[in-house]
Amino acid sequence: MMAMIIDGKAVAREVQKEIKEEIEGLKRRWGMVPGLGVVLVGDDPASHLYVRLKEKSCKEVGIQSREHLLPASVSEKELLSLIHNLNQDKEIHGILVQLPLPAHIRSEKILEAVSPQKDVDGFHPFNQGMLLLGGEGFKPCTPMGIMKLLDSIGCDPKGKNVTVVGRSNIVGKPVALMLLARHATVTICHSRTARLKDEVGRA
Repeated sequence: MMAMIIDGKAVAREVQKEIKEEIEGLKRRWGMVPGLGVVLVGDDPASHLYVRLKEKSCKEVGIQSREHLLPASVSEKELLSLIHNLNQDKEIHGILVQLPLPAHIRSEKILEAVSPQKDVDGFHPFNQGMLLLGGEGFKPCTPMGIMKLLDSIGCDPKGKNVTVVGRSNIVGKPVALMLLARHATVTICHSRTARLKDEVGRA
C-alpha cells in the first residue's frame, strides 16, 4: 500500500469550524458558554506550551478557558480541593488536568477525583471502562484525533490488520480499543515486543 500524507492542519480547521458553529448555536438557543477549567501544576515548559495552545484553541471557537496555575510545591490535598470546587462549579463543563504532575502527587488519585461528566481528557476509570465496553463517554483526545484523521481520507479500518506501537493509557490502549470497535484486527506492540519491525511489516 502506498504511503499517504494526511493534512492534519486542514482537518483541524474543519473540526474547529464545526465546534465553533455548535457553540454559537448553544449561545443563541440557551445563552450558554461552555467553560473549561485547566489545571497546571509546576513550571514544566512543555506543559505551559500545551496549555497556551489549548487556551488559544478555546478562544478561537468560543469556549471560556479558566486557568489554575499552581506551584510545584502544592500538596495533593490542596489539588484535590481545587478539583472538588471545579466539579461543583456550574460554569465549568469540562476539567483538564495537565500531565505530568509532580512526583509527590499521585496522578491516578487526581484523575479519579475529576467528575466523569467533566473528564474531557477521558482519563477517569469510568470513561476508560465505557470505552472498553463500547459505551458512551469522554474519550482520550489523541486517539480520537487519530480516528478523525483516518476518517478524513476515507480509511475504513474494518477487516484491516493494524499495528499500534505503544500501550499507554493515554494513546496506545485507547486507540487500539477504538480500532477494535471499528472491526480492525489489532496488534499492540511495546518496548518488550520481539521483532518489532516484523510486526509492523505485517500491518
